[in-house]
Amino acid sequence: MKTNNMYKKESRSARFPYARSIKSAVLLALILIGFQPSVQAQDSIQYTRPSWYFGAAAGANINFYRGSTQQLNAALTVPTTFHDGMGVGLFVAPLIEYRPATSRWGAMLQVGYDSRSGAFKRVITPCNCPADLTTDLAYVTVEPSLRFEPFKSSLYLYAGPRLAFNTSKSFSYQLGINPNIPGQLPTDPVNGDFSSIRPNVLSMEVGAGFDIPLSSQQHKTQFVLSPFVSFHPYFGQDPRTIETWNVTTLRVGAALKLGVGHKIDKTVKEDTFVPVAVAVVADPEVTFTINSPKNVVADRRVNETFPIRNYVFFDAGSDKIPSRYVLLRRDQVKDFKEDQLEVFTPKELSGRSDRQMTAYYNILNILGDRMQKHPSTRVILTGSSMQGEADGMAMAVNVKAYLVDVFGINPVRIKTEGRVKPVLASEQNGGTKELELLRQGDRRVTISSDSPELIMEFRSGPDAPLKPVAITVVQTAPLDSYVTFNVDKGNKAFTSWSLVVTDEAGNVQNYGPYTGDKVSIPGRDLLGNRPEGNFKVKMIGQGRNGNTVTKESNVHIVLWKAPENEEGMRFSILYDFNNSAANNQYRDYLTKVVNPKIPANAIVIIHGHSDVIGDPDYNQRLSVARANNVRDIMQNGLKQSGRNDVTFEVYGFGEDAKMMPYANKYPEERFYNRTVIIDIVPKK
Repeated sequence: MKTNNMYKKESRSARFPYARSIKSAVLLALILIGFQPSVQAQDSIQYTRPSWYFGAAAGANINFYRGSTQQLNAALTVPTTFHDGMGVGLFVAPLIEYRPATSRWGAMLQVGYDSRSGAFKRVITPCNCPADLTTDLAYVTVEPSLRFEPFKSSLYLYAGPRLAFNTSKSFSYQLGINPNIPGQLPTDPVNGDFSSIRPNVLSMEVGAGFDIPLSSQQHKTQFVLSPFVSFHPYFGQDPRTIETWNVTTLRVGAALKLGVGHKIDKTVKEDTFVPVAVAVVADPEVTFTINSPKNVVADRRVNETFPIRNYVFFDAGSDKIPSRYVLLRRDQVKDFKEDQLEVFTPKELSGRSDRQMTAYYNILNILGDRMQKHPSTRVILTGSSMQGEADGMAMAVNVKAYLVDVFGINPVRIKTEGRVKPVLASEQNGGTKELELLRQGDRRVTISSDSPELIMEFRSGPDAPLKPVAITVVQTAPLDSYVTFNVDKGNKAFTSWSLVVTDEAGNVQNYGPYTGDKVSIPGRDLLGNRPEGNFKVKMIGQGRNGNTVTKESNVHIVLWKAPENEEGMRFSILYDFNNSAANNQYRDYLTKVVNPKIPANAIVIIHGHSDVIGDPDYNQRLSVARANNVRDIMQNGLKQSGRNDVTFEVYGFGEDAKMMPYANKYPEERFYNRTVIIDIVPKK
């Protein structure tokens, strides 16, 4: 019994040879986390974030063994092959890091000790004896990596090659005793070095880390703690030239880094201007201006040409037409008029522009009414569903049944089809982000037709929109009544800029941060219910080199009031997902339909928008690109017709919730938010 106890002790040690490495890694991590330089109060001197960092990284390599190992060296071939195994080894290395403050890209280099030690799973030999095999495999590793910050934040990703030089190839083999034969003495472990070990290996790693500043920018020398995790796949990590043993490693650890910043010269605030409608504060690099319109009382009624998306969207798991669409009874059809859509409103209005969504939610009634008036027209209904063609067909059949049963359309005029994905799908092959929202947009019935009485001018093809409807609304707080804050070249000079607005009573409002050159804020947001007021505005820009720029100005703001007799026009252009270029049909529509309706000396206000799918900064740029695309098409068309009397104002609002035309609860709202809206304001 004493012999067996001794054997069990030795066996436990052999199966967990990396316990000491775990303790070392944990102890080192605790030292790193606990080491925080004291941050003492200093004066207001500021320093930039360093571009170069130096430090050390430490962590635990969690090593996973696969393949086969039996011939340990020329003198020892064990009776049973070892296969899987795992272990934990120590990683420690000095590091150098370069990451310019103005770029998301950088580089890293680590050179240090890299243990790939571990234990193979116990095997049973032909003598019914257990056998254990451990190794202290270790390398000197050289790891250059490319570093990338995807969101200009503390999170970073890195990837690069790993070149490792072998420093240890020892093993320990322990053959146990047959438990069925009592009284045996344990055998001594066999220690040695693996043969046929590669002197160096070339593999790769990918990883992610998070920088945690341990000192502020009031310190010239700045410390950063960076927890990280990296993955080293098995390819390239076959340590021997014989057999099939390979290693996959997951590394978890932290790096302590320090760098030296450069002193920032304080920017002196400019003098405050006398309150005026347009206040300007000049700087050699950046100009900050505020435009607060006079907002003279005048009612603006807008005749809007509203596009009708030729899609009917269906809820997940249902092939029934959703209740948010307006569905008539047969006896109500005679009272339906396309120019009086407010009579038939949906049960649930979720968008901010309820009148416009009412127009869209009557899409089936608009289609049925037009097909009644034009008996030669035909349509194709194509249902798309990730659940299969049969489910898509069921959706299309239900739309057809409504048109046939309620509007009395001859069934032979309506063809139905089923697909898995629509022709113009939102979800692209290989996409991984926000798939749920994209798939909601792809679960739909597409209405297509070659009948010109049904589809929009200059459009053709399977996804040609239906003809728009004309509606008249009283516009509330149009864009040209907003207070506009301009930071000329701000996108180039700053990573972001914010506004601090203070009224006469000392009440403070904060806006931002912004990344573009211009932002417009409704006067009511600033004034509340007051008719007018004086404000002090401070612009604070975060320079790309770490400096802070402050500009101040005063402005008088007048609240916009509902007008009396001014009339304007509005048109909308709809864009496909992640697209900022209008196709040829839309170009014709803008130049041949919209441009001729612009009166002399009018103002054309163009504002682009996006839905909420994707990165907000990207969506902001996308909305600006869409608005500029429309402006360029219209401006070039006017020049070709000999006109230069029109003034254009261009805005991009991205996914700004306050400025977004519609909500984002339903896919149709997200499709309508991919838009550029064109307001034509006649000369006052």
